[in-house]
Amino acid sequence: MRARALPLADRLAALREAVDVAAERLEGPEEAAAVGRARSLLAKAGARTALGDATVVALAGATGSGKSTLFNALSGAEVSSPGVRRPTTGVAHATVWGAEPQDRLLDWLEVPRRHRHPPEPGLDGLVLLDLPDHDSIRLENRLEVDRLVGLVDVLVWVLDPEKYADAAVHERYLVPLAGHAGVLLVVLNQVDRLDPAAARACLTDLRGLLDREGLTGTPLLAVSARTGTGLGELRADLAGRVAARRAATERLGADVGAAVTELRTCCAGDGAAGGRAGRADHERLTDALAGAAGVPVVAAAVERSVRRDGAALTGWPLLRWAAKLRPDPLRRLHLGGGAPDGPAARTSLPAAGAVQKAAVATAVRAARETAGAGLPRPWADALRREVEVSEERLADRLDAAVAGTDLGPDRTPLWQRAVGGLQWLLAGIALVGVLWLLALVGLGLLQLDDVVPLPRVEGIPLPTLLLVGGLLAGLLLALLARPLVRARGRRRRRRAELRLRAAVAAVGEEELLAPMAAVRADHDRFTAALARAG
Repeated sequence: MRARALPLADRLAALREAVDVAAERLEGPEEAAAVGRARSLLAKAGARTALGDATVVALAGATGSGKSTLFNALSGAEVSSPGVRRPTTGVAHATVWGAEPQDRLLDWLEVPRRHRHPPEPGLDGLVLLDLPDHDSIRLENRLEVDRLVGLVDVLVWVLDPEKYADAAVHERYLVPLAGHAGVLLVVLNQVDRLDPAAARACLTDLRGLLDREGLTGTPLLAVSARTGTGLGELRADLAGRVAARRAATERLGADVGAAVTELRTCCAGDGAAGGRAGRADHERLTDALAGAAGVPVVAAAVERSVRRDGAALTGWPLLRWAAKLRPDPLRRLHLGGGAPDGPAARTSLPAAGAVQKAAVATAVRAARETAGAGLPRPWADALRREVEVSEERLADRLDAAVAGTDLGPDRTPLWQRAVGGLQWLLAGIALVGVLWLLALVGLGLLQLDDVVPLPRVEGIPLPTLLLVGGLLAGLLLALLARPLVRARGRRRRRRAELRLRAAVAAVGEEELLAPMAAVRADHDRFTAALARAG
C-alpha cells in the first residue's frame, strides 16, 4: 500500500489527525480506550524521537529462564544478580555501550540502575535492559515489565526448554506482538541442558508455535548464557540493529500499525454507500418540518388576512365596519405587520402535535439512515447523538424561522383602491338620493311639494333612482370584486407558503442535514487518515 511507504513523521501526523477526529465523535468505552491508547502512542513517539537514535533492547522472560545470566554475559560483568538473590524492587537494570551515557533516555524510561560498558565497535549506542520477571509474585514487578515492553525499541524474549510453550507468555505477550515481528527476537536459552537431537526438536516445535501465532518473521536463536553457545550470533544480531539506527523508528512504526489496525474496526467497508440525504429525503423532511412549524396554519392565515383586507376595501362602505370587527388572522399569530421584531420574536402558533412530531421523527430517521448507510456502529451512534442534540433546539429554530419570514408586501393593489374609491362615489350618489328624498318629505309636510318640480327618468323619480341605483351598483361592484380578492388571497398564500417552506428547509439543512453530513465527512476523513497512517 502507498501509505506504508510514507515516512514515520507523516504516518504519525496522519494518526494524530485520525485521533483528533475520533476524539470528537466516538464516545463508546471501547472506542475511547482505543483512541486513548493511540494518543498515548503519539505522546510516546514525540518523546522517543526527541531522545536520539540509540537502540534500546530489553531482555524479558520468566523466572528461571536465565535472562539475568544472559544479560550479564552480554554486559561482560555481574550487573544483575540472577536466581533467588535477584532484587525484588520491581526496577530494571541497564547497560549502556558507548561514550554517551544516555541519561536522558534512561530517565525517560525510568531505569535507575545503570552500568557503563567500555566502548565496543559495533555495539556503541546500545542500551540493554534486564527487565524484572514477568511472572513475578510481586505486582509491581509485573507492572514494570508491561510498562517497559511498550517503550523499548527491540524486545528479546528469553525462553527456556521447560517453559518455552507457557501459555502465559504466548497469549499475554507474544501473540499481541504479532505485528511487531521486525522488533522482536526470541531466544531459547539453556540449550546446553539438551542433547543435540532434543535441542533441534525443541527449536522445531517452538518455531512452529511462533509461526502459528503470526510471528513468522521473528528470528529464533538458540543460546546458552552459561557456556557462551550462540552468544556471538545474538551479539551480531544486536550489532546489526544498532548499526542500522532504525530500531526506534521500526518499533514506533509497528506501534502505529497496531494502533491503526485497532482503530480500523471503526471504519466502514470499502463498498459502503451513504452520504448526504437525497432529494426525496429533503422533500420528506421539509414537509414534516413545515407541518410541525405550522406552515399550513400561517399560509391559511395569510389568505384570510388578504381576503379580510380586500373585502374591507372593496366591499359596500355601509357594511365595511362589520369586516373591521373581525381580528386580523396574522396579528393573532403575532405575524405580519403587527408582529414584534428582533431575534427574540415569537409567534403564537400552537405547539406541534403528536402526529406532526411523529412525521418529523420518521423523516429524520429516513435521512439519518441515508447519511449513515454502511457506517459501523460507533459512527452510527455519533450520527444519532448529533441529530438528537439538534432536535432539542429544533422547535425554537422553526418558530423563529416562521416569525422572521417575509410573508409578502402589505401594499394595497391599485385596482382595489380604484374599486374602493368607486364604492365611495356610489355611496355618495345613494346619499344624494336619500337627502333628496328627505327634502321632498319635508316639502310635502310644508305643502310645497307641488312648487318644486321632480325630475324623472323613464318615469322613475331621479332621487329614487339615485338611491336605488347607488345601492345596487355598490352591492354589485362588491360581488364582482370578491372573486378577485379571493384570487389574490390564494396567490399570496402560495407565495407565503413557498417562502415559509424555504425558511423551514434552511433550518432542516442547518440543524439536521448538515450535522449528518459533517459526521459522514468526519468518518471519511478518519478513514483516509488511517489509510495514510497504516
